[in-house]
Amino acid sequence: MHQYPLWLLITVFAVYMAAMFAVSRLTSRKLTSNSFFRGDRKAPWAVVAYGMVGTAISGVTFVSVPGNVMAQNFYYMPLVFGFVGGYVVIAKVLLPLYYRMNITSIYGYLGKRFGPVSHKTGTSVFMVSRVLGAAIRIFVVTLVLYTFVPKSEAWQYHSFKDVLIFALVTFVFLSILYLYTYRGGVKTVIWTDVLQTTFMLLAVVYTIVFVCGKMGWDFSQAAEAIAGGANPNVEGTRFCDMFDMRWHSSTNVFKQLIAGVFITVAMTGLDQSMMQKSLACADIKSAQKNFYSSSLIQVAANYFFLLLGALLCLYTDKMGGMAAIGAEKTDEIFPAIASQYMGIYGGTFFLIGLISASYPSAANALTSLTTSFCVDFLGFESRSDISDSRKIFLRNAVHACFALVFFVLILAFYVASSDAVVNLVYKFVAYTYGPLLGLFFFGILSRRKILDASAPYIAVASPALCFAVNWTASSFFGFDLGFTLLILNGALTFLGLWISGIGRQGKNAGA
Repeated sequence: MHQYPLWLLITVFAVYMAAMFAVSRLTSRKLTSNSFFRGDRKAPWAVVAYGMVGTAISGVTFVSVPGNVMAQNFYYMPLVFGFVGGYVVIAKVLLPLYYRMNITSIYGYLGKRFGPVSHKTGTSVFMVSRVLGAAIRIFVVTLVLYTFVPKSEAWQYHSFKDVLIFALVTFVFLSILYLYTYRGGVKTVIWTDVLQTTFMLLAVVYTIVFVCGKMGWDFSQAAEAIAGGANPNVEGTRFCDMFDMRWHSSTNVFKQLIAGVFITVAMTGLDQSMMQKSLACADIKSAQKNFYSSSLIQVAANYFFLLLGALLCLYTDKMGGMAAIGAEKTDEIFPAIASQYMGIYGGTFFLIGLISASYPSAANALTSLTTSFCVDFLGFESRSDISDSRKIFLRNAVHACFALVFFVLILAFYVASSDAVVNLVYKFVAYTYGPLLGLFFFGILSRRKILDASAPYIAVASPALCFAVNWTASSFFGFDLGFTLLILNGALTFLGLWISGIGRQGKNAGA
C-alpha cells in the first residue's frame, strides 16, 4: 500500500489539460455559427462512432461494471445485446426524422408535432434529467479522484479542510471541462472523445496485464480461470455466467434484452447529448453507419470490461476478499486495487482511464445542455434580432452557468454524504426518460393531435404512477420491474397523450 504522490496527481491533470486544450485549439479554428451546435455537419462517421464508446461508457461505468461482476456475474451483457437493437431503431426510425426536419435540437420535433408547450416540456425533462444525471456521475468520479489525494492520519472527514480540498478537485475537473468545450462545442467534443476513448481502453488493457502478471497467468490461463471461476457471492454460478434465468430477478435475461432496446432508444435516441454528435455527420447514411458500427464496438468494449471485472474479482479473492483490500462496496474494488496495489504507474494509468471515461459523457452533457437552452428556450435559430456577437456572449454565459450548477450540486451531494441521497437521484433520473419515450413515439406512431397544455401534467403524472406501481409490485409481490420500468413509464405517457387527444384527429405534422 502507498500514498499516491500529490505532485504526480497534479502532473497527470496538467498533461491531460494540455492535451485537451491542444485538440480544442485545433478543432476551434475557422468556426462558423453552426460549429458549436452542429459541428458544421462535416464530422467523419467513423470518428463519431469510435468516440461514442467513450460517451456511452461513463466514469461510473468504468469503476462500477468491473466491480459489479462480484455481485451479478456477466448478467449485464444481455442488456448490452439489447443496446444493438436500440441502435437499429434509432438508425431506421429517429435519424431519418431528425435529418428530414433539419433540426439542431431534437426537441424541436415536439414543437412542430404538438405545439410550444410540448416542445418546452420535452426540453425541460431532458435538462432536469441531464443536469442531475451528469452531476451525480461527475460526483462519483471526483470522489474516486479525491481518494488519490494524500491525507494524514489526523485527517477529519467533512472538516472545513476536507470539503475545501474536495471542492478544489471538483473545480479543477469542471474547469478543464468548461475550457476545452466553450469555444468549439460539439466540434471539439467529437475529436477529444477519440483521444479519451483511446486512453480509457489502454487503461483497461494495462490493468488486465497487471492482474494476469500478479496471478502468474498468461492470457490463455486467465481465460481458463475466468471460465471456471466460481462466484462465492452468487450460489451455484460462475463469474462468466451471462444469462440469469430467474424470472423474479431484475437481471433476468429477457428483461435485460427488452430493456436494453428501450433504454438505448430513450437514453440515446431521445437525448440531445447523445444525438448531437450524430447529427453533426454529413448526411443520414453517414449517421446510420456511425450507429451500426458503434453498437458493435460497444458490445466488444463492455465485454472487455466484464472480463476485467472477473479478473479483479479473482484477484480480490486471492488477497482475502473485499475487506482485505479496503473495499466496502463492489464499486470500490477497481479503485482500491488501482490505488493500493498497482503501484505509481498502475495508479496513474487508472487515473488517466477514469478521467478519460468521465470527460466524454460530461462534455456531451454540458454542450448539449447549452445547445438545448440556446435553441429551445432562447430561440437562437429563429431570432434575427440578436447579433452573432451577442449570441456568442449569451452562449458562453449559459455554458458557464451550467458548469456552475454542476459544481453546486456536486458539493451538495458530498456534504449530504448519503448513499440514500445518491440512489434517490439515480432513481429520479431513471424515471425522467419515460415521458420522452412516450412523447416521441406517440408523435411518430399516431396521427392524433393532443391538448398541448396537458403535456407537462402527463410528463409528471406518468413517472409518479410508474413509481407507485413498482413500489406495490416489489413490496407486496417481491417482483422488481428493473429496467423495464422505462417501458411502463413510456406506455403510461403514451396512454395519457392518447386520452388527451380524444376528439382531436389530425395530420401528423412532424413525421
